[in-house]
Amino acid sequence: MPSEAGKLHHSVADVYCDEVERCGQKTVVRDLYRLGFDPILKAEEMPAVGAEPGPDVQTELTHLSGCDVFTLIYPIWFGTPPAMLKGYIERIFGSGVTPQNVLLRNRLGFLTAKRLLIFTTSATKDLWLDEQGQVASLRQVFDRYLAHAFGMALEKHVHFGHILPGTRARWIDQNLYDVRQEPRRVCAEVLAATRHTAPAKTVGKVLA
Repeated sequence: MPSEAGKLHHSVADVYCDEVERCGQKTVVRDLYRLGFDPILKAEEMPAVGAEPGPDVQTELTHLSGCDVFTLIYPIWFGTPPAMLKGYIERIFGSGVTPQNVLLRNRLGFLTAKRLLIFTTSATKDLWLDEQGQVASLRQVFDRYLAHAFGMALEKHVHFGHILPGTRARWIDQNLYDVRQEPRRVCAEVLAATRHTAPAKTVGKVLA
């Protein structure tokens, strides 16, 4: 991806985590590319009764345990999320979740009742994307499906368009200002809803 987009994703993650911690909460960041995450769903991991997660899947599940908010940060690639993120959802989010669970809304996974917040970027302008129905379609087939399949509460999808080589710093700063508002709002909602006596945890998936 363009270097500006990669830098922006990391900046979004950094700003987001800083604000979460300012709110007195904890963060867990999983940078999939830096981790070298394997996105390929193995035959033995296919959702079924008795399926055993591999060591790397179990490691991720341990990291995500106890998180209240899941934040995805990724670029839009040819109209969809990158394969790396799709693989993470298949192997980690979908671990132990069968098609019957989704169909019957039998919420058994660790994501049940958790909050989902999404930040995306693209090289094209928002106006062009809107004309193509791009972001609206993504929200329908990806965001809402995740919320439905895993029983999550969909918070918001924030998109930043026209991220190109030479993008002005002022435009980047404006995007980051918008990022700062979301963790403040979500943390306040989580604390009000759950009345935590200990810090909540927020997790971000960063694709750079």
